[in-house]
Amino acid sequence: MARTGDRKNQILQTLAQMLERPAAERVTTAALAKRLDVSEAALYRHFSGKAAMFEGLIDFVESTLFALINKITTEEKSGVRQVEATIGVMLGFAQKNRGMTRVLIGDALVNEDEKLQQRINQLHERLEATMRQSLRFAVTQNEVAQDADLGAQANLCMSLVIGRWHQFAKSGFKRDPTELWGKQWKQLMEGVLA
Repeated sequence: MARTGDRKNQILQTLAQMLERPAAERVTTAALAKRLDVSEAALYRHFSGKAAMFEGLIDFVESTLFALINKITTEEKSGVRQVEATIGVMLGFAQKNRGMTRVLIGDALVNEDEKLQQRINQLHERLEATMRQSLRFAVTQNEVAQDADLGAQANLCMSLVIGRWHQFAKSGFKRDPTELWGKQWKQLMEGVLA
């Protein structure tokens, strides 16, 4: 018999896999239970409802992204390179986690509890704040111009990431979110570098 933690992870992994098929039918607990070959009641032994399952996916996204980003900000001594690596991590995460990309853009949360979308919005704000902090650090290192609007630049960076996530999901996961990233990075930072 599977341990509780193992079963919870199996449920979340299966849910994420189901989200990789955007053209498929709406993800329901009945469809999820069928895919896992368990009863819906078995799902509710591990989660109070579908919203709790999506919360579990969002927890995974947050913990994974911020573990990687914290490593970047701890190890990378250049503020500009911190921003570049942070964006690279966000784009790479989407590339490797297709179903999670639909959660990140809110596509999978349509018709779900509105608190889930609020949580994703907060995640986006935290990611933007992290980039703004790295840009502030870059100013102290004379990598970014003193008069640069760091809030606007961080928002532009986050907008690029969200746009690439959307393109990836809406293309049926055919349009690689990291495509052209090297060229776009140079254009993105043009005008703010010292």
